[in-house]
Amino acid sequence: MTSTTLQPSEPYGAVACLRAGRGDPVVLIHGVGMQSAAWGPQIEALSLTHQVIALDMPGHGGSAPLPEGAELPDYVAWLHAALQALDLGPVSLAGHSMGALIAGGYTVCHPENVARVALLNGVFRRSTEARAAVEARAAEIRAGSFDLETPLARWFGQSETDQAARAQVAGWLSGVNLAGYAAAYTAFARGDSTYADGFAGIRCPLLALTGDGDPNSTPAMAQAMANAVQQGSAVVIEGHRHMVNLTAPAAVNAALRDWLNTEGAT
Repeated sequence: MTSTTLQPSEPYGAVACLRAGRGDPVVLIHGVGMQSAAWGPQIEALSLTHQVIALDMPGHGGSAPLPEGAELPDYVAWLHAALQALDLGPVSLAGHSMGALIAGGYTVCHPENVARVALLNGVFRRSTEARAAVEARAAEIRAGSFDLETPLARWFGQSETDQAARAQVAGWLSGVNLAGYAAAYTAFARGDSTYADGFAGIRCPLLALTGDGDPNSTPAMAQAMANAVQQGSAVVIEGHRHMVNLTAPAAVNAALRDWLNTEGAT
């Protein structure tokens, strides 16, 4: 695995990424507060058969932030610039949480560049109450309130595997750039319906995956995303929550391998 830096077209700054393997390209986008290393189990598994590129989202890891006030379409435009810099042709695109919102929006806007898309622990058409709660958290973060324990308690159970993953995630969250975190969380809070109507036009295979214990990226949302597209499938992993790619890596990797072997419609 190697760490490299891309230089997309203006106005975007540097984009840091991890690269491993050879073959057809798979691009991974992490969630708010994380970094490309959060895909560690997937990079290790998928790079055996594919070229895997895990991007640091703007304002996270080694990637430059977006301008103040950026919304989800700005993150989608950032991804387009990054993929143009990579010059890979159509990619298999996977995102987790905020990364899933970016990946879904990108697939709606640039279908010619996506061979298939996987949305892990994604949000889709939140209820009014859920939207109000996440927007309130976004406002608190913008005001400088950084609560580490609440998301960790929501994301992880008490098993040994969960607690080991929790320690990893706590380290990434503790080191996050607060301005980049606040910007991305605000876009995340406002973006669950931005591209939802466009899902009906997605023609490539779509995987929507979550844990049955994720209260915000719910199994119902995963099924709704799968139902909205022509070639959609939903996978719900029992006994896991929001960071399912870290707490159930074998099950997630198996689902992603199946997804990578799914051929698109002709």
